[in-house]
Amino acid sequence: MTEKMIADFWFDPSCPYTWVTSRWLLEVEKVRPVEVRWRVMSLSVLNEGRDDDPEGDPEGYLWVPVRVCAAVQQEYGQEALGRLYTAMWTCGHDRGEQEWIGSLHDALAAAGLPLELAEAGTSTAYDEAVRASHAEGIGLIGDHVGTPVVAVTGAGGERVVFFGPVISRAPTGEQAGRLWDGTLLVAGIPGFHELKGAPHEKPQLGDLM
Repeated sequence: MTEKMIADFWFDPSCPYTWVTSRWLLEVEKVRPVEVRWRVMSLSVLNEGRDDDPEGDPEGYLWVPVRVCAAVQQEYGQEALGRLYTAMWTCGHDRGEQEWIGSLHDALAAAGLPLELAEAGTSTAYDEAVRASHAEGIGLIGDHVGTPVVAVTGAGGERVVFFGPVISRAPTGEQAGRLWDGTLLVAGIPGFHELKGAPHEKPQLGDLM
């Protein structure tokens, strides 16, 4: 039996492109010997100290979902975090703090987790956990990128780390597998830094919700 590669997936739960990438990775699990491990990173932490606001979040609403994710990761583990992440998007959400809290109750219930975890969203109790998980992921690649960061550990312990891929549609089946193969091939070349495709289009979320 082929030993599975572990793909550590650092994500900010608010990013729609990251959501699409995560659904692609779940497809990869079906066609390649890969196991995804869910980990938290934060665009709010990444952008601290910047003069501009690339996420358009002056009120800090993006701290709400990532704090809840960090609480789940710390208290219940990465598998529970993966369930919550799926439920966050399939239960729907908006950007305001109160809308996040309301939809988080639905998401926590769908993920089989205690509803009181939503309270972590407006508390600083898990900020240290957010920052620690974020630092672990971004430390592998550098703060010149965003979300997601993927780190793959092969059977021999070798590490391949990359940002993205940023995709607007999640391929399925063998197409998902080919994208995985190609991404690992390119990212694993010594000295590789960046590869870009066509201009961005809006994430195609309809079939993923």
